[in-house]
Amino acid sequence: MSIAATALGVIRVGVGSAALVVPELLVKRLGGDPEKNAAAIYPLRMFGVRTVFLGAELLVNSGAEQHRVAQRGIVIHGSDVLAAVLAGRSGALPPRAAKTAIAISSINLALALLASRR
Repeated sequence: MSIAATALGVIRVGVGSAALVVPELLVKRLGGDPEKNAAAIYPLRMFGVRTVFLGAELLVNSGAEQHRVAQRGIVIHGSDVLAAVLAGRSGALPPRAAKTAIAISSINLALALLASRR
């Protein structure tokens, strides 16, 4: 198992677990008010489930299967970067939150690229 795959797996499980268990905290981190924007809790939990499973796939698989999972992560994290950029440009996210989301997604994208190398 590569260091990049392990790091990405751990990050995914950690962030996904936070989205499942304390989504209100993540809404606050993104510059929102969870009491005024309670609808944001539901997609964060859905995101959390997805992210925990993606992380677990990286951590329990090896070889060709891990490589396939890492390659899929390139598309996932690439689209996350794009979504964060668009949310920042449109004002859907405050500038600081958009920069944070872009940075985190970019790190995940870089790790997915490294993990997918043979």
